Amino acid sequence: MKAYTFRLKPGQDLFDSIEAFVTDKKIEAGCVLSSVGSLTHATLRLANREYNNEYDGYFEIVSLTGTISTNGSHLHISISDGDGKTIGGHFADGCIIYTTAEIVIATFDDVVYKRELMENDSGYEELVVHKK
Repeated sequence: MKAYTFRLKPGQDLFDSIEAFVTDKKIEAGCVLSSVGSLTHATLRLANREYNNEYDGYFEIVSLTGTISTNGSHLHISISDGDGKTIGGHFADGCIIYTTAEIVIATFDDVVYKRELMENDSGYEELVVHKK
């Protein structure tokens, strides 16, 4: 396992920045170990919905987790507002950093993560792990 730590700055797109990091480092299998920071805009797909919801305001990132790969990532985020109301779901581009985002990623060199549509499964491309 190898770990990377990096910081994002105000105005950057959280999802796009993580994806760019994955592409730049050629990460074929990894996960988000830790993330803290804040957002001014969030784009989330909530459970059992086919569309994204947009949120504007000031939010703390209270969790960010998921698998990452140059072959497709699957990430979920939870954010809370100034009253502590928390919402979470699948996140995509459009999550804009307010003050900072500190990201810690772990990578695994012995496997490759891929996303494949499985017959008689969820209807989504799901994680398949291949040994190197």
